[in-house]
Amino acid sequence: MATKDWIPRDGETLLTKEGFIFYVFGYEHPDNRVFAFLKYIPSRLAHHFPIRFLEQKWKLGNIELSRPQKLYTAKNYQKFVATLRKTFPHYLYCCPFRGKEVLSVPLDHIERVYLPGECLQEIFKKEKKDALQKEAVELVSLLSKESGVPIQDFGIHGSVGLNMHSEYSDIDLVVYGSDNFKKLEAAVNRLADEGVFSHVCTKKIDYARKHRGRYNDRRFVYNAVRKYDEIDAPHGKLRYTPVQNVSFSCMVVDDSENMFRPAIYPITDYQPDDSASELSEEQVPAKVQSMIGYYRNVARKGDRVKVSGTLERVENLETGEVSYQVVVGTATREKEYLEPV
Repeated sequence: MATKDWIPRDGETLLTKEGFIFYVFGYEHPDNRVFAFLKYIPSRLAHHFPIRFLEQKWKLGNIELSRPQKLYTAKNYQKFVATLRKTFPHYLYCCPFRGKEVLSVPLDHIERVYLPGECLQEIFKKEKKDALQKEAVELVSLLSKESGVPIQDFGIHGSVGLNMHSEYSDIDLVVYGSDNFKKLEAAVNRLADEGVFSHVCTKKIDYARKHRGRYNDRRFVYNAVRKYDEIDAPHGKLRYTPVQNVSFSCMVVDDSENMFRPAIYPITDYQPDDSASELSEEQVPAKVQSMIGYYRNVARKGDRVKVSGTLERVENLETGEVSYQVVVGTATREKEYLEPV
């Protein structure tokens, strides 16, 4: 699609003029730019990046693509920034409201935008589907029927959505809206109990999220994206200033926005783990915000969690109101997390 009337949403895929593939991050974006993370790099440009790549290659049209072995480490992010600053500086933006350089894509460098909802509809319309595309249609149809979520409120991410999948690819689904996500989650868990699916749990967090499954020996994953009427994130309304690293436990008091990225967890009962994390009454955070998608939907209302992140001062530039939050996933250090106790 063209970018003229586009409202960017988390997880939408951007093909740039050089052939990079970025994924939109979150919902708050500057004018004429989109915050995003880099996922696929044209193989002909991979030598610029001092990181390890997977042996597998992908093909989008006539572009051969390489993918980093590790996408979401602070160390790799910093290497991305260093390379882009040196060779592709137009993909960095010095954000005045965060006081740091951030990966972002200028609108005039976008060749094409892939919307997950449109990508899924294209697969449904295909007369000749390969085996994986048939499985994706079958899976979405089943999930829609069992959850009551309309098929038009589903989308598909990843290599299947871009039609550059292999026979071993996962089915990476998106559902639009918090209510739809909760309906889908309940249906997936019920179908797993009935033996239609099996949950795929390889790490501790997977047992809390249960967002990955196996259907007909095919792995699938599902995540939530905000509907347009759930977006309220004007860029420039808030200024974020890092204060210090903290480690603590707390109780989650609301789970209505924990399934999105960034994942938002309003909290109470802040209990510092050490003297370095003790705060004044004014600085005690009202919420935890995870920029790392891995920590979406890991805790519900009433759950206690352990958190390691960065305390931020948040100033509303319209009202002057000041609050504090803790951010998990600042890309400044590796040991940031949010885990159920």
